Amino acid sequence: MIQPILLDYPKLLRQIKQRVSQAQQRAIYSANAELLRMYWDIGELLSEAQRLDSWGSGTLERLSTDMKNLYPEIKGFTVRNFQFMVQFYEEYNSELTMVKSIPQQTTTQLQTNTKPVVSQLCSSPNTKPAVSQLPKYNFELPIKHLSWSHNLLLIQQVKDIRARYWYMTQCVANHWSRRYLAETIKLDYYNQHGALANNFDTTLPTVESNDVKSMLKDPYIFDMLTFTDQYNERDIEIGLTQHVEKFLVEMGAGFAFMGRQYHIEVSGDDYYIDILMYNTFLHRYMVIELKNTEFKPEYIGKLNFYCSAVDDILCREGDNKTIGLLLCRTKDRIKAEYALRDIAKPIGVSDYELGQALPKDIRSSLPSIEEIESELE
Repeated sequence: MIQPILLDYPKLLRQIKQRVSQAQQRAIYSANAELLRMYWDIGELLSEAQRLDSWGSGTLERLSTDMKNLYPEIKGFTVRNFQFMVQFYEEYNSELTMVKSIPQQTTTQLQTNTKPVVSQLCSSPNTKPAVSQLPKYNFELPIKHLSWSHNLLLIQQVKDIRARYWYMTQCVANHWSRRYLAETIKLDYYNQHGALANNFDTTLPTVESNDVKSMLKDPYIFDMLTFTDQYNERDIEIGLTQHVEKFLVEMGAGFAFMGRQYHIEVSGDDYYIDILMYNTFLHRYMVIELKNTEFKPEYIGKLNFYCSAVDDILCREGDNKTIGLLLCRTKDRIKAEYALRDIAKPIGVSDYELGQALPKDIRSSLPSIEEIESELE
């Protein structure tokens, strides 16, 4: 007799596959954490032995040979990797190392046990932990959630401890590969995303605040725009619209261009937003105001007004709070943060840079396209 099959069998199969996948991932994470713990402990043993006996590289060469003979199936016991283990341990174990790397101007509180709150240290690159409160034992930070190759890359290429921890949390949250991490370090993502003056921590839940901050930059590079003469905000708006594809690439993933001089009506009066965008990942509108000047505090009031209007007029069920982005030629960060302090709407202030146009005297001396083609013929 043929046994009946569960009607919702596909759902059951998906659930079991998901549970098996979770177990596999946990096993991988557990194995990775144990490998890093082993490297940490070996680094500690080598560091202490070197401190006491001042041995040279010959010891590591002998140790490498012996360990390879004892454990031929285990890779990683090279002289170079032993040196990395020592560096790995000393980078994070010594409070003195942390003190040298972190400016002494801070107010953030950290837990003083062996498991400090990672979000407090890493969520805002501009938050600096108090030196006296730094834990002496730091293996429980995001280190153990990253591969050995990720950790080595960060140790070698990112010397600022705060920046390094920021990259760690981004790797964990967004599953960055080592290659992608290397590219973000090369492009200086930390300073691009971390220098943004904003009030997101006080106007958005922590998770949303971190998502928004990781999405925005400072400065924005609009090198597709070059002006040889005087220009104003309208010229920049038109230029960005004409180069909308490059503009969207510079803005980042998930952004959709909703319009330039976007019309809204409030209490019978017409208003025009410089640029309106929508982010499909964050499910929120973003109002952009362009200023061809340095930052002025009064710019915030107008942007706050537009964010409130978009929330009421355009937002639908499922949309999150509108965010504002003020783009200025330059800004004084202290002034910007003062202006944002008591504003209820989430707003960021960033700089922008345009492409460099050639001076007229140089442009006039360059051959035309026709002249070049003539020479080639």
